[in-house]
Amino acid sequence: MTESLSAEEPENLDMIREKGSGEFPTGGVPTVPTSVTRVPRHMRIRRDSRSTMGHNGNTHTNHTGKTLMSNMIDRRRFLRAGLAGGAAIAAGAGSVRPAHAAGRAKWEEAIQRGLEWLSSKQSSRGQWNTTVYPTAMAALSGTALIGSGSTTTQGPYARQIARASDFLISKSRSNGLIGDPQTDSRYTYGHGFSMLFLSQVLGEEGLLDRREELVDVLAKAVEFSGNAQTEAGGWGYVSAKEGNDFDEGSTTITQVQGLRGCRNAGIPVSGEVIDKAKEYIYRCKNPDGGISYSSRQTGSSRPAITAAALAALYNAGDYDSEHVPDMLKYSKETLHDINNGARAFGHWHYTYLYYSQVVYRQGDELWLPFRDRLYDRIAAEQKPDGSWEGQIHPVYVTACNLIMLQIDRGFLPIYQR
Repeated sequence: MTESLSAEEPENLDMIREKGSGEFPTGGVPTVPTSVTRVPRHMRIRRDSRSTMGHNGNTHTNHTGKTLMSNMIDRRRFLRAGLAGGAAIAAGAGSVRPAHAAGRAKWEEAIQRGLEWLSSKQSSRGQWNTTVYPTAMAALSGTALIGSGSTTTQGPYARQIARASDFLISKSRSNGLIGDPQTDSRYTYGHGFSMLFLSQVLGEEGLLDRREELVDVLAKAVEFSGNAQTEAGGWGYVSAKEGNDFDEGSTTITQVQGLRGCRNAGIPVSGEVIDKAKEYIYRCKNPDGGISYSSRQTGSSRPAITAAALAALYNAGDYDSEHVPDMLKYSKETLHDINNGARAFGHWHYTYLYYSQVVYRQGDELWLPFRDRLYDRIAAEQKPDGSWEGQIHPVYVTACNLIMLQIDRGFLPIYQR
């Protein structure tokens, strides 16, 4: 993700949302309390997060067997029940994991400052005015804001999440691509991150017409991803047709996670597409357990891509594959020491965005000591204005860091254990 692109803005999306439904008063979103009242992970309906995305992925129910609408209704009931808990639930959501008091306070301060900075950089039209990857930046930033516990209708960042959702919906094209080839030259990144973000939004979108629109956008997006897949089973920077069937690891991972997010939300996903993607990852595996850059350009193992591939396999429900133990061993050997930045090949935030997901899924014995080191480092590197700097753009780095810092809050279904 290195090319510089120019952003393109649609008409004011607050106006679109206001015109689209009578459910919101003037101003776009209803007034909400500053404390977040989303129901924490341990009080929600449990999804079977270990179910495999196999050939039953073509059904029109999600993997709990419920229809999409009944699943959303159940989640809304739990959210309404959470309102009775008020501030007690909000306080509990931020303290479900033990940590030394000084560390927890430092992390919470970093999170709050980061969220304030990120939300302040959003335009009234829903995007973050970066010159690189406008679609991906909006999706990642929106995901970071959802990680705080806010939704499109609840919490201090409801307006920003709603605007980001509306902006990405406006980027949906007739062929299913979420993005614009004119401003997102490597549009597969933005498409995958957008599927992930919008699938997290879907179950808790407060407007009926918006929920229906999200279902339509995501169903088309899933179809586009399937059509864009290469013969080898991966994805490239653009569709297989446009990219001469080129594929590589980092874009493949964004598609797998996005597709899993869609399936979790009840959108039908082809099991064949996921099976091909898993086989692609296996073919890129080297004897040392690491994953190479591409099926066409096999070579030395890449720690960053290995961590991302492992996270994607977990998302796909592939915990018991014969390949997973070797990949996990390689990742721990190369990445568990967070101070060894050279192993990230200059992509530290990308690398640990995914490796943190991998470690979190291993359980608290491995996660808690790693989390303390990771969070201490992230908090120490924060700038006075609340942002973080690094490769690509401060918006990208800040969003990645916030997702990591909030992963064990449990508000993002895709990252739950």
